[in-house]
Amino acid sequence: MKLLLVFLFVGILLSPTSSQDPAGQEEPEVTDPPAGEVEEEDPFYKTPQNKLAAAASNFGYNLYRQQALKKASGNVILSPLSITTALSCLSLGAGKRTESVIHRALFYDLLSDSDVHNTYKELLAGLNSPKNGFKTASRIVLEKRLRLKLDVVNQAEKYYGAKPKVLTGNPRVDLQEGNNWVQQKTEGKVTRFFQEIPKTLSILLLGAAYFKGQWGSKFNPQDTALRNFHLDEQTSVKVPVMSAKSRVVRYGLDSDFNCKIAQLPLTGGVSIMFFLPLDITQNLTLIEEGLTSEFVHDIDTALQPITVDLTVPRLKLSSDGDLGDTLQELKLESLSTLPDFSKLTAKALKITQVKHKALLELNEDGDEGRLITVEPTRVGLTLDYHIDRPFIFVLRDDTTGTLLFIGKVMDPRG
Repeated sequence: MKLLLVFLFVGILLSPTSSQDPAGQEEPEVTDPPAGEVEEEDPFYKTPQNKLAAAASNFGYNLYRQQALKKASGNVILSPLSITTALSCLSLGAGKRTESVIHRALFYDLLSDSDVHNTYKELLAGLNSPKNGFKTASRIVLEKRLRLKLDVVNQAEKYYGAKPKVLTGNPRVDLQEGNNWVQQKTEGKVTRFFQEIPKTLSILLLGAAYFKGQWGSKFNPQDTALRNFHLDEQTSVKVPVMSAKSRVVRYGLDSDFNCKIAQLPLTGGVSIMFFLPLDITQNLTLIEEGLTSEFVHDIDTALQPITVDLTVPRLKLSSDGDLGDTLQELKLESLSTLPDFSKLTAKALKITQVKHKALLELNEDGDEGRLITVEPTRVGLTLDYHIDRPFIFVLRDDTTGTLLFIGKVMDPRG
């Protein structure tokens, strides 16, 4: 997809309260290379971890798109990495044909990495930093009293940090153990993951995640106030909104998607990218369809640091549900009909549930002392960036580009 980002001066033109007059200025844009010229591979994707992160994240973007279609008018919040991890782990126990189905969905077939599971282990180790506020749990839960093949059980623990769990058949014991395990893996942040253990269960993929972000520069709580969030042209609701004057962000305007993009740093080597449509009534589907690892990375490299008067709704969002139907729509329907998991156990199994729970919180908390410098050519230019309408956000690890959280916020009240 051609990326066309028109930056500072178009943003000023579209902001009636901007402090500068852009008359006579040219609009910089990213253009395609001359005909016949071959672009060199982006160095960002030369390491096995970054290539794997891009592949796994592309599955995550696909998962989000399918879920967003199901909830066209509602909030969607996902931590796709938790499901990707469980699915990648499950492929260890799959026969050749079923393994190929899973690996194609995860885009592993486009990688030249012969040791993809070991690379995944290294990727997870880098993401599980106590500084970034991201906690995740992924596991395979299996029907009661199965005999599992020890080799795959040990591989699952070695590469993905969790042995597959075989149910005891005692609902009370299984419920308590399952909830305790998730709570422990997320350091007490995700509680009551299971309300009950499903009565008919063959394979359940478990994915849970929590993120409590710390801004690179803290918001002053005294500046937080109730402001209008426009659900549509006729309806507004009052929500707590954080604000900051002259805050440095990385900014761009995408003329293809008709949206303003702002990227804000968080502590621990992660950042959040907001996609804000220019019109309140604009359908977010067009933006969603364009989201891929490569596209978001291109945006990341093209955004420019500028100063904005910024408002962001205080967010405390959660989701809890079964993604089984969504997974089937990603060409994985065979995993719930006639898959082959003979490397894991002799008994025929299939995926019957994909349970996911995600919680994300962004309030005023952040770094008190961090300063971000701006290029001299940008000093004195101030735009407005008010997140006061439905928007999309992407939360990524800066080093690898791994998609940690993604969401569509139609109503910040949750």
